[in-house]
Amino acid sequence: MTSSPADSPVELRARSEAASAHLPGLVLSAERLAALVAPGAHGLRRAGPGEDFWQYRPASHGDTARSIDWRRSARSDAQFVRDREAQTAQAAGLWVSAGQGMDYSGAPDRPTKGARARLLALALGMVLLRGGEKVGLLGQPARAGRAQADRLAQGLIAAPRAQDDSDAPSAATLRPNMRLVILSDFLSDPGWVQALLARAGTLGVRGVLMQVLDPDEENFPFAGAVVFRSLTGRLRHDSRDAAGLREAYLTRLAERRDWLRAQASGAGWHFGHHATDHAPAVALSWLYQVLEG
Repeated sequence: MTSSPADSPVELRARSEAASAHLPGLVLSAERLAALVAPGAHGLRRAGPGEDFWQYRPASHGDTARSIDWRRSARSDAQFVRDREAQTAQAAGLWVSAGQGMDYSGAPDRPTKGARARLLALALGMVLLRGGEKVGLLGQPARAGRAQADRLAQGLIAAPRAQDDSDAPSAATLRPNMRLVILSDFLSDPGWVQALLARAGTLGVRGVLMQVLDPDEENFPFAGAVVFRSLTGRLRHDSRDAAGLREAYLTRLAERRDWLRAQASGAGWHFGHHATDHAPAVALSWLYQVLEG
């Protein structure tokens, strides 16, 4: 691969410093958002094979004499079993589209789609980490602990933009039995979704597809002569009557969402959508509930 001027050490350093400047703000916003959702939740707590003590429970039919905790039982007239907390090999993976189309915002007082998606991903990661779970960006190691939240934030901020208006996660990075959250606008060719979900099915991977759009993309408020152009400039459409396109656009958007919902449902996944002018806490709460459900 040949290097372009944008890939020079000077440019790389400048981009890295610019990205780092946004890191504290992202972390602080995500911490505040995560604090609103399931505080103190522990998604892994359930009885099962493991090493850590969870609770005592009364012995029931089927419990063997070996499973009775005789020391605890001696303090009462009943017999008790010492339950251990289940341990699971599952880990949660996060993927946020770095397509240039995610840089779109229809108004200066609204975040870009990419900024909102990164906020949701990091806040969700923080909630899961707070529950003792392992989390990682797709293709990177999933770890537990507070330090992992910092790694997630740095990875989200430092991720290079794709060369095209959209991109797609690599199915080769999926790992057996993981849970995966995909955040994208899903406005380009969605063929990769089928391939990803097919691969996920063979590995026992379950997850969520979350479509993040700007309100202008949700409602198509345009009228008159408008030039529609992708952020890379590769796609362009000149319209003299943008309002006349609205019905067809909204129909296509609804069809795309129905297709995504059907693909997700058929694979045992969930599909949701979020507009950047809506409260992120609502989307985060929904993501957490369906991922842990």
